[in-house]
Amino acid sequence: MNEVRIFLISSLCCLSAASRSEMMSGGECHEVAVSDYYKVVARDGSGDYTSIQEAINSSKAFPYQRVIIKVKNGVYREKVKVYAWNPNISLIGEDKEKTIITYDDHFKKIDLGRNSTFHTATLSVEGCSFYASNLTIRNTAGDVGQAIALSVSANKVMIENCNIEGNQDTLYTSGEGFRQYYHKCYIEGTTDFIFGNATALFSNCTIHSKADSYITAASTPQHEPFGYAFAHCTLTADEHVSKVYLGRPWRKYAKTVFVETVIGDHVVEEGWSMWSGEEDNHAFYAEYKCTGPGFKPESRVGWSHQLDSLEVAKYTIENILGTGGSESEDPWYLPPKTM
Repeated sequence: MNEVRIFLISSLCCLSAASRSEMMSGGECHEVAVSDYYKVVARDGSGDYTSIQEAINSSKAFPYQRVIIKVKNGVYREKVKVYAWNPNISLIGEDKEKTIITYDDHFKKIDLGRNSTFHTATLSVEGCSFYASNLTIRNTAGDVGQAIALSVSANKVMIENCNIEGNQDTLYTSGEGFRQYYHKCYIEGTTDFIFGNATALFSNCTIHSKADSYITAASTPQHEPFGYAFAHCTLTADEHVSKVYLGRPWRKYAKTVFVETVIGDHVVEEGWSMWSGEEDNHAFYAEYKCTGPGFKPESRVGWSHQLDSLEVAKYTIENILGTGGSESEDPWYLPPKTM
């Protein structure tokens, strides 16, 4: 237990009020005048822009400092893309329940061939060192197949206090060797609704299944030591849902671990599944001291694992996400101080 607390206390405490107070001076946030580095988006015209994409398009390529885009409450029906030449952007909503980015693209609507899924995202992030908070990111296509709400194909990305809503393929985490952090988020979907090959840590998130299917479909590269790690999350489901798998390997070296997570009774006893027709399975699927009616370690598939205290000790935030800079700098997975 103490080993896991290293993960939960010494690492995640950096998100405490004390840490956040460093962003404050005299009780007020540091805000610069409207400039290349500070923008306000408002649907009612009270900001600098009425659409989020306009604010991104007006931003400097490869800026020397973080670009803060504040988004006021409203429903923004638009496809938003943070380009690779727009690193160091913060997209900060006013209220996650009232600041909504929504669109309804899906595989058949896009119709660009077998890889149409990857063009469907409502919000697509390619710029590294991206930070988002207090947003709802939604794909409203419905139960029509693959339809991404949030696609993150970037390194050193932190998504905090956001709702990520959709059905199949809701959240795409992409980039071999890329590190991504999802903290205190609500993520919902039906089939494979968290998928991709990036290394991603989910802490204190609610993961909600809307249908009998699979939660994760990791495609972790063989040489990566971590794939998906869920710590202190809660797995919930719609009332009618009763046959959900924790994951299946989109590629044969998939890695997914749940640490001290509350697992609802919608998760099947065997816990994990192989990909249909894929017999060459080298996936690493594991749990550690989970709880809830869906946690039945004695009934899990034989090729999954229950970690002991020594094995779980390596699942620290520093190991999973890396320091990302010199020891004199704040780790990249802290909320940016200039907010």
